[in-house]
Amino acid sequence: MSKRQRIVKAIETEGCLLVYPLDNRKEPASIWSTLYPKSEMRWEWDSDGDNRVGELWVLREELSRSHEVVYAKWYRNRATFFSKEVFVSLLSYLGTSQGHVPLTRDSQEALDSLLMDSPQSTPLLKENLGLRGKFFEGQYNRTLKPLWNYLFLVGFGEVEDSSFPSLNIGATATLFEDLWLESQKLPQAKAEQALLKTLGEDNLFYKYTQKLRAALS
Repeated sequence: MSKRQRIVKAIETEGCLLVYPLDNRKEPASIWSTLYPKSEMRWEWDSDGDNRVGELWVLREELSRSHEVVYAKWYRNRATFFSKEVFVSLLSYLGTSQGHVPLTRDSQEALDSLLMDSPQSTPLLKENLGLRGKFFEGQYNRTLKPLWNYLFLVGFGEVEDSSFPSLNIGATATLFEDLWLESQKLPQAKAEQALLKTLGEDNLFYKYTQKLRAALS
């Protein structure tokens, strides 16, 4: 089994996985800790660094556009992968695809832009929203934060349009239309049962989901 296949299998088994661990903690679970359970991860990108860190970053990009799993900046704004089953349940449970998540005018404008044209690179999206440049960075992040949190958006590969590759961002309803439509048919109560079955009530991803849903009350 290739490393990529092992990662996909782990995501499908666990339901949610970060790409890299948070401060090398065991929880929430990550792809790194799944592949290298006895290795501490160090952010070293030079020639003397651990090449497994960079290799995983490349695999992250490939998997994000594979349609095998789903990728988003989600748990505490970190790179997170989802199995399709868990992603459908989250869309329903959070009320995202059910139209239960209110958005500000700026966030709705960003979502509308991506619904019309997905994916867009980060610089292109900023330009289309009139938010390109350091001065607008804070406003841009505030605009996209609820869209990431409630999974209106997914990451879908990268594009070489600057000195450093930038994330391609797409509307979930456009790039994963089948999952979006499936989630609309799933009652929230059944979605919650499915999440509890896969993740468990003590799982940090599940607790984060509860926090996001409670914020809508």
